[in-house]
Amino acid sequence: MPTTRRTALVTGAGRNIGRAVVHVLAEDGFNVVINGSRDQAACDKVAEEARARGAEALVVMADVGRAEECARLAAAAIDRFGGVDVLVNNAALRPSKPFLEMTDEEWRRVIAVDLDASVHLARACLPGMIERGWGRIVQFAGMNAIHGYSGRAPVSVAKHGSWGLTKALAKEFGPKGITVNAISPGPIASDEEMDDKTKAYRATMVERIPVGRQGSPAEVAAMLRFLVSDAASYVTGQMIQVNGGGQT
Repeated sequence: MPTTRRTALVTGAGRNIGRAVVHVLAEDGFNVVINGSRDQAACDKVAEEARARGAEALVVMADVGRAEECARLAAAAIDRFGGVDVLVNNAALRPSKPFLEMTDEEWRRVIAVDLDASVHLARACLPGMIERGWGRIVQFAGMNAIHGYSGRAPVSVAKHGSWGLTKALAKEFGPKGITVNAISPGPIASDEEMDDKTKAYRATMVERIPVGRQGSPAEVAAMLRFLVSDAASYVTGQMIQVNGGGQT
């Protein structure tokens, strides 16, 4: 049933940055559509956290790496709330594998989740945004993805593509009252336990960060909170770095 509140759809919303984004959107009065691909329990927990903050919440499990699943996700959000006003393309895969050992199927899978999903979901949500004369799309880039990943070539390719999509959509749909921006986080603390190799890698990353620490998901969500607000209506086509001073 359509409502008068604005609605946000967040992919990859079961943990980390996605979860923090749902929290701030719920606090700011948005309905929230929480998407994940595997962990239903985690998404259900985030939905309960959103409801405790006063929001209406809908969980839609869907593999955004498949076009038909993106269509089903968007349709469920629109059917429940009447439209999607804020689209947050947060879901991503970051597998590590040498370029010459990666199969075509592995390459395409990363591109499908990290880039193509943003295209499919934007196509599904933009018509309603245009009709209402207001909309926000936020993509995620990532400091290391923009630098270039050794062993994660498709991630870098997809994130550069997302940055290009951000700029193109910002120019095309700015006249319709829609802003499109990207956030590029630096090393951000994770909900998951890290193995020793990952901990060592994170430590080397932090050494290059002027503020001398990892960021938190809440700090990334704070930037998104601004970008989706009416106060940010003159900010579009930008990639905002939330990385403690690390160079992008």
